[in-house]
Amino acid sequence: MALVQNKVPQDLLRAEGEKKTVMMKMMRQIQEEPLDSLLTSVRWRAMETLTQLSHMRLVLDVQERAQLVSTCVHSVFSLPSVRAMQEQDEARAEAIQTLYHQTLEALQTLLHALFIEDPTPSGLKSILEPLGPWMNSGKAHERARAVNSNISLLNHTLLSLPFYMSSGFPALGLLLGRLILRIGDPDEEIGRKALDGVTILYTILELQKRARDKEETNTKELYESNKRFLGPYNPVSPCQNILRVIAEFGDFLDPQQVKDLLLAAVEGLRGGAEPWGKEAGEMMQLASEVTLSSVLEWYRHKVLDVIPEIMQGIYRQLSHIQDPRAREVALLPVSFLASSFMTEVVVALLMCPLPLNSNGAEMWRQLILRKPSCDVRDLLDLLLSSLKEKPVTKKGRASIVPLAAASGLCELLSVNSCASCVRRIYPQLLLALLIQVHYHIGIKLPGHRVPQKDTKNQAQPPAFVPVHWVVKVVKTLLLKMGCSYEVVFVEAEGGWELMEQAESHHLGVSLLARAMVRYTCQELCRLLYLLIPLLERGDEKHKITATAFFVELLQMKQVRRIPEEYSLGRMVEGLCHREPVMKVLSIRGLTILARRSEKMTKVQALLPSMVRSLKSLDGVLVVEAIDSLKTIFKGQDRKQRDSSVYVEMLQVLLPHFSDSREEVSASCINMYGKVVQKLQAPCTQAMEEQLIHALVPLLLIMQESNAKVGQKCVKTLFRCSCFMAWELPRTAYSRKPWDNRQQAVAKICKYLVNTHRDSLFVFLSQGLEYAKSPKASLRKSSVLFIGFLVPCMEKVMTEDWMNEVKVALEDLRHDPEACVCIYVAQAQDHILANCRQNSWPPLRGDSVGGLAASHCWSPSCENLPTSHKRRSWIMQVLNSWKMASKQ
Repeated sequence: MALVQNKVPQDLLRAEGEKKTVMMKMMRQIQEEPLDSLLTSVRWRAMETLTQLSHMRLVLDVQERAQLVSTCVHSVFSLPSVRAMQEQDEARAEAIQTLYHQTLEALQTLLHALFIEDPTPSGLKSILEPLGPWMNSGKAHERARAVNSNISLLNHTLLSLPFYMSSGFPALGLLLGRLILRIGDPDEEIGRKALDGVTILYTILELQKRARDKEETNTKELYESNKRFLGPYNPVSPCQNILRVIAEFGDFLDPQQVKDLLLAAVEGLRGGAEPWGKEAGEMMQLASEVTLSSVLEWYRHKVLDVIPEIMQGIYRQLSHIQDPRAREVALLPVSFLASSFMTEVVVALLMCPLPLNSNGAEMWRQLILRKPSCDVRDLLDLLLSSLKEKPVTKKGRASIVPLAAASGLCELLSVNSCASCVRRIYPQLLLALLIQVHYHIGIKLPGHRVPQKDTKNQAQPPAFVPVHWVVKVVKTLLLKMGCSYEVVFVEAEGGWELMEQAESHHLGVSLLARAMVRYTCQELCRLLYLLIPLLERGDEKHKITATAFFVELLQMKQVRRIPEEYSLGRMVEGLCHREPVMKVLSIRGLTILARRSEKMTKVQALLPSMVRSLKSLDGVLVVEAIDSLKTIFKGQDRKQRDSSVYVEMLQVLLPHFSDSREEVSASCINMYGKVVQKLQAPCTQAMEEQLIHALVPLLLIMQESNAKVGQKCVKTLFRCSCFMAWELPRTAYSRKPWDNRQQAVAKICKYLVNTHRDSLFVFLSQGLEYAKSPKASLRKSSVLFIGFLVPCMEKVMTEDWMNEVKVALEDLRHDPEACVCIYVAQAQDHILANCRQNSWPPLRGDSVGGLAASHCWSPSCENLPTSHKRRSWIMQVLNSWKMASKQ
């Protein structure tokens, strides 16, 4: 018994597999039949076979059933009209007529069988959906076949209703919409049949309702009654029939079905008027317009919850609608719904793919172009509130809402009628957009893909960078408000590019504000008063953007009306801000305030605080801040100069001498020299220490190949020497490379040892620090300097410092630059030879015989003749460098 029980399911499984194999074979035969002629009975026989398989309980899922229906429908509906096929083969005219009817009947029978196999809402929907596109075909015979098939299936459903359709009618809105459009078909016969199909559908719904109420009804009598109720077909004005049908179906339509009905009406506009002919196309557009208008007028209260789906459906359909009049009709729901449910419509439009193509842009403009339209003020206020959101949520996810709002605003700005409403909130919009520029720097939308090529413009769209797009909206807003001079000014200064970079965003914003002050923008006062409370709100990006704009507005005369706590007070607070950019902006603001005589004294008193705030800042920001401070320094009398402020300024500048950015390095060295010129005698100890600390960096950086930086070093070194009365060797001011002038290095080192004996370890420490520089030229000059300085320090050198030198040079022996390796070898050899010649005294704890013995880097070299030592070191280092370069 166990064997029999196991065998039954396997037999059933095998039988089911055989049925599907036969089905696939029949489908292939149908697909192989020509679509331009009906020569054989293959289609008819194959569909009969498929019908028999269906009666044998062929189990298909929804996707398989839809594929089967699509294959058969496409093969039959694509055939030319019967008359065209008969004219093509007159000898077989009668046979073609017979074969065609047999084929069409086989298709109807197959559809009925598939419905009986799965008499559920999803089963019926899988059969109806493949018929839909054919209902809107530009060929009358294809539309007629689709309508006939739908009516046949509805008739079959009507007869099966008491047994099979107790759970409602699936895809009611979609089917009703397609049949309604066919009532307005240019072909009267199709229109009559479509109205008959609507009557059958209405009867089915009535029967379902009465069945739920347990009322007994005669199906035929109800059908005839409904036929009279919905009225006879009016070939002169089929739109009258459409209006009556829509009015009477209201009780059966839920929100989803109203949505489907609307989208079916929009779907009917696909293809435009060309495939239909001008007159027929206009009739179809009129049918869609009447359907959309009446549904929106009578049932819009039902669609509140499905507005996003309606907007999404219209957006998709617009890609297939090219005719201008047809597009205008398709966009009717956008303005109509926005007049009653503006917030919901705007929220739905914010979900359009970005960047907006012509379809999305047209939907935004439709909000105010067509009547009924929404209130433009309310619309702009809603967009402004969206622009105040962050593009990153609390959970760290990117949000397209602010970017989409900016895109929508850009489209609305192209409509001239909204200019006055935009001006009402222009300051708020401008500042919100500038802050969004800052927020969108570096942001990439997750899962974003560039939309397909625009149907109106076949050019490949450029890469979508969110921050570029927001900057574009800023420009558009400025131009719309008449700020063309400001836009050109910022463009000429490279301000838009600065605005799009994280490190220079504040500079771009400052340029724009400066331009608006320069050209006396009418909205400056409103912007000024709006910014005062904004300075304390939001996160760091929000505050930086707002402050950058506010600082430039301090040039306005109206600033005098503002309480000092909001101008000078805010700038003073900014000097202690944890954000470096805020410190620089505050210094800029104080510099602008110092231009007024009544503020100069107060600002000059803040000079020490301003200088101290620059410590530990990035070199670019230091250069920017010092450029602002020049104004205050120039305004000081000789009596007002505080030497401690200048010393602090020198301390701020020195660390940036070796900055990898040429502009930063050159500017800081140049400014250092100018500050030295401002120093006054007598020279204090702090001044002397600071200038001595600059001596070695200037000598080493001068050896770089950068001519601009080298010239600044020479000039600054000369100014330091003049102030301190140094008598540096003349070769110290030469920018010629030390490679072939090593005696010059020796002279400089001897001078340093003889003149600045107390600072020797400062010089050595600086040399060791510069030996770690990423620049090969600095490492090379540092090694040369160390190689000559250490032997000169024989009387003061300690074991700890010698160990540091030893470690530093050992690390550099494998430098990627060959010239550095060579000079390291020379320096080691020079130091070692000098140790032996001078017999440095032994240090504490050194029992071997002094530094010469304890600091030998290569014991193998000790037994070599002196003449061979240098060459052996160089060869050894070169070999090491070669091995390292091969790895």
